[in-house]
Amino acid sequence: MLKPYATKPEQSRGRLHGEAMSTFRSPFQRDRDRIIHSSAFRRLKHKTQVFIEHEGDYYRTRLTHSIEVAQVARTLASALGLNTDLAEAIALAHDLGHPPFGHTGEDALCELMAPYGGFDHNAQALRIITKLERHYADFDGLNLTWETLEGIAKHNGPVTDAQGNPLKGDVLPYALAECNAAFDLELSGYASAEAQVAAIADDIAYNHHDLHDGLRSGLFTEDDLMELPITGPAFAEVDKLYPGLERMRRRHEALRRVFGVMVEDVLAVASTRLGPADLTSAQDIRDLRLTIIRFSDRLFRELKVIRQFLFTRMYRAPSVVAMRAEVTEMVRALFPLFLAQPDLLPAEWRRDVEGARDETALARSVADYVSGMTDRFAIQEYRRLIKGIAPDTGRYL
Repeated sequence: MLKPYATKPEQSRGRLHGEAMSTFRSPFQRDRDRIIHSSAFRRLKHKTQVFIEHEGDYYRTRLTHSIEVAQVARTLASALGLNTDLAEAIALAHDLGHPPFGHTGEDALCELMAPYGGFDHNAQALRIITKLERHYADFDGLNLTWETLEGIAKHNGPVTDAQGNPLKGDVLPYALAECNAAFDLELSGYASAEAQVAAIADDIAYNHHDLHDGLRSGLFTEDDLMELPITGPAFAEVDKLYPGLERMRRRHEALRRVFGVMVEDVLAVASTRLGPADLTSAQDIRDLRLTIIRFSDRLFRELKVIRQFLFTRMYRAPSVVAMRAEVTEMVRALFPLFLAQPDLLPAEWRRDVEGARDETALARSVADYVSGMTDRFAIQEYRRLIKGIAPDTGRYL
């Protein structure tokens, strides 16, 4: 049963291009299904989370991360009486705009696109689902509902102030501005409870799996985690209950407890905040103008300690830094090459650049192409176009 403040599918503000209602799926179910069946979603299989996609079969990719975020979002939404389909749709789409090589690739594209309006993976996700996915006869994009688009744009909070000035950076990312101009997403306001659930589910998922991937990579050990808040007590509890447990089982049992601590904390905070509030609609959540779905202050402080540990021992580990430098060079080489020689682009992309009005429009089309690359395809194209190495010879790097 949905709570009064949940987002009701029958009250959706609709789609930019009108469509008949499905006879067997709600609007948010259709959104979720369109995201899953999109080309951009499939490409996440070969995009970096932290480790480059081909470095190991067990590390998370953007696809497995998105699936984990969606699972957490459904769990939280269900427990809180929210719309699970909307929460899941936003969660599945939240990383569609990531370029190859994760945040490293994004940093490189941000620098390269600075003269042309910048690059932001969250805004790029909106560009993909409103423009770049071209499979339907009646429209470009996926024609998702207003509520799903709003959630993708604002799941981390308002993007502008009341006057429309961006809260981060000097200008609004052009991809977000274009989407908002076509379908006003009320960027100065807070998003639905379902969008807030998707945002915290993202935090829960990466806090959990980065610990797991870091252990698997050997960048730190279980003994290191015994010294940290949350993880230390989790390992101690497992050791008390299962003395002498085999290493991989011990690791799994401890990290699943870390996962549970985060989920239970979010549910406790949300229940405390939502319980006494007189909320009768999804709009009432937005009108509170604060984040309802969040960690407690205590747990947030403890997670900051863990994030700082991961930053030092994992994200800035020498092997990871060396790889970051290598893949940054790839993006820095490919982007200007395509900008100078757009005839190197595939035929379907050349049609876009041939219609570009100016260099900015051309650069944005090139950024669309480069950001859509998977890790392995970017490496292959770098080897072929920059290094002159046949794509079917040798290792990727």
